[in-house]
Amino acid sequence: MIHKTAIVDPKAKISENVTIGPYSLIGPQVEIGANSVLHSHVNIIGNTKIGNSNQIYPFCSIGTPPQDLKYKGEKNSLIIGDNNKLREYVNINPGTEQGGGITKIGDNNLFMVYCHVAHDCNISDSIVLANNVQVGGHVSIEQNAIIGGSCAIHQFSRIGESAMIGGMTGVLSDVIPFGLSMGNRNNLMGLNLIGLRRSKVSNENIKKIQLAYEIIFKTSNFRENIKELNSELKNNEFVKKILYFIDSDKKRPISLPPNK
Repeated sequence: MIHKTAIVDPKAKISENVTIGPYSLIGPQVEIGANSVLHSHVNIIGNTKIGNSNQIYPFCSIGTPPQDLKYKGEKNSLIIGDNNKLREYVNINPGTEQGGGITKIGDNNLFMVYCHVAHDCNISDSIVLANNVQVGGHVSIEQNAIIGGSCAIHQFSRIGESAMIGGMTGVLSDVIPFGLSMGNRNNLMGLNLIGLRRSKVSNENIKKIQLAYEIIFKTSNFRENIKELNSELKNNEFVKKILYFIDSDKKRPISLPPNK
C-alpha cells in the first residue's frame, strides 16, 4: 500500500506487499524488497537497494550523498539486506570512490534512534547500534556485535564478531572478536562473556578464549605474546577468529587493556 501523500518515482522498483507511509519520498534508482514497511516521512534516494521485510521508521534518511568533501558526485551505492529495523532519524550514506563506492548493511540488524552510518561502511548481521551511535566512514562491524548508546566510532575502525562496546565510548582502536571495550578512548576491558553465553558457546571454549586472552594481552607486545600460545589454543575455532582479526590488518591499532 502506498499512501496518497507519498511521492514515489515511477522508475523506482517496489516489490509486492510493501507499505509506504504518509509523506515519504522514494527516488528513481531505489529498490525495495517484499513485505517491507516504511512507516511515514521516510526519505530514500540514490542508488539504494533494500531487501525484504525491513521496518523503516519515521524521519529516516537513506541514500543521501556521503558527508565527505572528496565526494564529487561519482557513481555509488547502498545495499541493505533483510529484516532490519531502522528506528527514527537513522541516517545511512552510500559509498565513495576511495572506499569502493558501496556501503553495505546485512540482515537482522537493529539501529536505534538517531544512529548514523557513514560512507563505505560494512555492517554485518545481527548487530545492535543503540541510540545515537555515530559510525564514521570505512568502518567494519562483524556479526552479533553490540554498540552502546552515544558511541562514536572513528573512521576505518574494525569491531570484531560478538564484541561489545560500552555506552559513550570513543572507539579509536580496533576491538577483537568477543572483546569488551569501553572508556573515553576505548580500552579493552576483557571478554564479552555475556554475549558468548547468549550465543551458546560452551564453557570449555570460553575457558580457552579466556586463557588465550590472558596470554595475548599480558603485555602491550601482543604480537610477540601470540607466539606463546600452544597448538591447542591456536587451533580453537574462536581463538582462530581473534588471531585472524589481529593479523588481517597490521596497520590498524588494536584496543588494549588499560596500562598495557
